[in-house]
Amino acid sequence: MNNLKYITALTLVLVLLSCNSKQKTDSRKISKHTNMYANILDYKISPLQKFDKEGLMFSDQGAWFAYSFHKKTGESIGFSGPFLMTQQNGVWLTNSFTDLIIIENDNHPKSFKNTDYNAYTSHLEQTFSSEELEVTQKLVFKSGHTTLIETTIKNNSKKEKDLSLKWGQSPILADGISFELEKNELKINSTNSLAKGHLIFPKDVEIKLIDSLHYQAHNKLSLKPNEKKSFVISQSFIFPEYSWDKEKNNIKNADFEEVLQKRKKDKETQLALLIKNSKKQFQDSIYNKALIKAHLTLQNNWRIPAGEIKHEGLFPSYHYKWFNGFWSWDSWKHAVGLSYYDTKLAKEQMRLMFHFQKDDGFIVDCVFRDTLIEKHNYRDTKPPLSAWAVSKIYNKDKDIEFVKEFYPKLKKYHQWWYNKRDHDKDGLCEYGSTDGSLIAAKWESGMDNAIRFDNSKILKNEEGAYSLDQESVDLNAYLYAEKIYLSQLATELKLTEESQQFITEANKLKTKIQEQFYDKNDGWFYDTNLEGTTFIKGEGSEGWTALWANAATQEQAKAVKNKMMNTTKFYTKVPFQTMSADHPKFDPLKGYWRGPNWLDQSYFGVKSLRNYGFHSEADKATIQILKGAKGLLEDGKSIRENYHPLTGKGLHAKNFSWSAAHIIMLLQKD
Repeated sequence: MNNLKYITALTLVLVLLSCNSKQKTDSRKISKHTNMYANILDYKISPLQKFDKEGLMFSDQGAWFAYSFHKKTGESIGFSGPFLMTQQNGVWLTNSFTDLIIIENDNHPKSFKNTDYNAYTSHLEQTFSSEELEVTQKLVFKSGHTTLIETTIKNNSKKEKDLSLKWGQSPILADGISFELEKNELKINSTNSLAKGHLIFPKDVEIKLIDSLHYQAHNKLSLKPNEKKSFVISQSFIFPEYSWDKEKNNIKNADFEEVLQKRKKDKETQLALLIKNSKKQFQDSIYNKALIKAHLTLQNNWRIPAGEIKHEGLFPSYHYKWFNGFWSWDSWKHAVGLSYYDTKLAKEQMRLMFHFQKDDGFIVDCVFRDTLIEKHNYRDTKPPLSAWAVSKIYNKDKDIEFVKEFYPKLKKYHQWWYNKRDHDKDGLCEYGSTDGSLIAAKWESGMDNAIRFDNSKILKNEEGAYSLDQESVDLNAYLYAEKIYLSQLATELKLTEESQQFITEANKLKTKIQEQFYDKNDGWFYDTNLEGTTFIKGEGSEGWTALWANAATQEQAKAVKNKMMNTTKFYTKVPFQTMSADHPKFDPLKGYWRGPNWLDQSYFGVKSLRNYGFHSEADKATIQILKGAKGLLEDGKSIRENYHPLTGKGLHAKNFSWSAAHIIMLLQKD
């Protein structure tokens, strides 16, 4: 009997040890990638004026506000911000909204010589330390409306300490701000936004208004030697279409550690998916870093519905004031990048733009939360890549209901091109505009000032529908790809006749693309005049879109590949830029689409090579792109809108979403 008791007890101990071991393993697993790749982006900025965009900002959960670390350390403790995207295309409310000063025995504020900053995909964390005190702050987004900031103060000395904690904010930088106080809740109003701010302290904190733009908060704290205590402050910015009472109740019941662990688990799951799905040849920590930086870039540009926007989606860049909106072909590209780790958000990105679809099928170029700041642009649309995006999303999760929802909308948009943008009704479409302006027609291509449009003219098709006087190879290649994707989606919906009809149309269009747009002498695809008798010369990235769409012959693809890999033309420091480096009009610093490398065009180029079996060239180009674009594989540096193809210097907007999305596409298995 004693032996039995011993065996039973031993078994119980082993089971408990096993459980503890499993818990520890799971805990390590949860934080493996989030901890390994800390500080991928450098969030240090101490803004001195409302529009300061010198530094980067951290956001999550689709919130319309963000935070950073302070550049300089001193007596005050806190995070920079918040940076509000709720008004004026992004402004800083203040340098620091919850500055904390710690005073001992009514003497001077404590100073902290050592500061440690760590930015993760899940949260921000900073530690301030002196010989006697250590203060750790963690900031995590609980929702798209609220951040929680936990402060932990530890007494590292051998004496008990009586501390006074004092909070306040640096001067308000944003316009139209005023405060109201209700118990321990500070309300932030703005004449420039419908969003209301709420700052909530723990109940035992005394808070008072100095005036309508200044508050002070105070609390006492006693710490025994080696003792530490924590408290949580919440900051919220919420639009009127959401319930503040509900959000406030959720904050009241929130446990900081539970929220933090959930964020960590969510991010770890997403990062693990991306890393696991990497192409075999790119399963290396340096490329993992690029994936995680891309993931974080998309996260920081994520916004929940508000105002005119009825679905979640991504800004092109929160960092540039004119990119605080949502564009159609950006959205298709964002959705494909998102599909590799978050199909739910990818679907919402698609719904965001299709919410604005017109009865005739037209998709608006760009839309904004607040049209008092900036109007929606109905003057043009953007290249048709939406069926590609829907197909990619469906391939990840096989959600047939999503296909049922989108297939009719995609068909209508696809047909719109032939109804409104085929001037001579020959089955080949042109870019154009709804208002008859030449500039909007160029915008519709997405390649605004590409040299192929230098001598273009506008033609009227009918009222509200105008075309350029040229047929573009990229547009018709995209339409060919759309027919293939629509056929595949129709097959999934068991619409056999419609599927076959799209294949029939695609085969006819493929022949036209191969015969009209390809110059045998040059070995390149060009736009042509409406009659298809004259090439519009100037080698640009549109020349490989027929390969991306699988619309070229193998012989044509080989000729195009040879030019793409030519070091005097497209195989530069950052390969596959928008136009050939040996062209007289090549000027990356003065031409938005006259030489810079846009990573979407690079991706289309790499994918073009893979489609025709040129895998070694595709691998070589991928590595050259990622290593050539300065800062892409470095800690701290943001992903840029485009890059100088000869020097690798990052150009234009920082934190650019479609660049990030295409980095993911470059490295992931299809």
